[in-house]
Amino acid sequence: MSSVLSAASRPRLPRPSWLSPKVFRTEVLAGLVVALALIPEAISFSILAGVDPRVGLFASFTMAVTIAICGGRPAMISAATGAVALVVAPLAKEYGLDHLVAAVILGGAIQILLAVLGVAKLMRFIPRSVMVGFVNALAILIFVAQVPHLLGVPWLVYPLVAVALAIMVGLPRLTRAVPAPLVAIVVLTVVTVTTHAAVPTVGDEGALPDSLPTLGLPQIPWTMDTLTLIAPYALGIALVGLMESLMTAKLVDDITDTPSSKTRESWGQGVANIVTGFFGGMGGCAMIGQTMINVKASGARTRLSTFLAGVFLLILVVALGDVVAVIPMAALVAVMVIVAVSTFDWHSVAPATLRRMPYGETIVMVTTVVTTLATHNLAVGVVVGVLTAMVVFARRVAHLVEVTSVLDPEGTTRIYSVHGELFFASSNDLVGRFDYANDPDSVIIDMTHAHVWDASSVAALDAVTTKYAARGKTVEIVELNRPSAHIHGTLAGRLGVGH
Repeated sequence: MSSVLSAASRPRLPRPSWLSPKVFRTEVLAGLVVALALIPEAISFSILAGVDPRVGLFASFTMAVTIAICGGRPAMISAATGAVALVVAPLAKEYGLDHLVAAVILGGAIQILLAVLGVAKLMRFIPRSVMVGFVNALAILIFVAQVPHLLGVPWLVYPLVAVALAIMVGLPRLTRAVPAPLVAIVVLTVVTVTTHAAVPTVGDEGALPDSLPTLGLPQIPWTMDTLTLIAPYALGIALVGLMESLMTAKLVDDITDTPSSKTRESWGQGVANIVTGFFGGMGGCAMIGQTMINVKASGARTRLSTFLAGVFLLILVVALGDVVAVIPMAALVAVMVIVAVSTFDWHSVAPATLRRMPYGETIVMVTTVVTTLATHNLAVGVVVGVLTAMVVFARRVAHLVEVTSVLDPEGTTRIYSVHGELFFASSNDLVGRFDYANDPDSVIIDMTHAHVWDASSVAALDAVTTKYAARGKTVEIVELNRPSAHIHGTLAGRLGVGH
């Protein structure tokens, strides 16, 4: 009896939200839409990497399923991506698939190591202007990637795209019970199949697999020479994958107004890449286009949609390959166009916003966009954007240090008061703020309202005291706060200034 009571009194675990019939339906349908959208993307990225389409399709399956379990951001989609394909393409071309797979496995291990070292915490150093530039560049890249599917095609493609766009814009105003992208895909497929319309289809993008992926090790020489060969590519996979994944996770956090574990997402991406490598996949990371389909277009919010996207993908390409092959590319192009339009931050380029926005913020955003579009690499765009933001910030705060002075009533001592943050940029012109020739023999520098951050600032203060000493005058630096006093006491007179 007591055991029954104790069992009854135990706190119950919270019921997963996806067990709700409404949420479950949303998650299932979202996973199906994402799976359909993943097929041509995975095939295209496989071609970009120079490998068989099955390598990208299997990678998308294993990445999605694994990250649904291990990842830190629910509802985010990870699969084979263009960024990773660009990194591994030279290796695959020169040395073959086995070396590519080995690089993917090593890249996953590096991602786990970086997660343990706390690389996810660096996300807080990415300014909002870089995030906006990242999102806008991504939207443009998504849209541009659809252009080849609209050039040199039968004229019927254009009205089909228009119909699909109309469905996705209009249907949500009537009902959200079924994802509009799924309706558009089904309607266009039925129309083209029943009318025998001669338009490009998913099957035209490449052969679909007819068997399940198999577990195995890459057939490579396990030597130091091999490690030296694949290490640079593995590091590229790790860094590009983590950067895109963490940026996408932060974007989904903002859209859903929910937090996520960036550290878990970091090592989860590593585990997903290792699993993908052992199944012969090309590796990947978070896909913002498919994530936006899942989160914004379809309304998914849980891990179930991510898991099912991978499962449905495998079922569609292996068991229902003939059905998937007849889906017109016009439907998927329309879905991605809607994603691009909804992803772009239109408010950021509105004239009213640009007039109010500080000039430096706009420069950072534009630099991020231009760099990303020029390199077709979101990671490079983000790095350049962050560096630009650092330069803009340094120039801005360099002018925030003020130096005022008064003469004591006896006229024997000049008291300087320094206000602001002293670091390598702001301390550069500090030396020129003092009147060395005309000041009395005694000078006091009051640091009550200042903070010393680095060796450059200590060197600047040493230069001031050295210039006064050369004229036979004494300088006393007073009221340093504790951290400033520590760094000043440690470095003052030891930096070689004036020698």
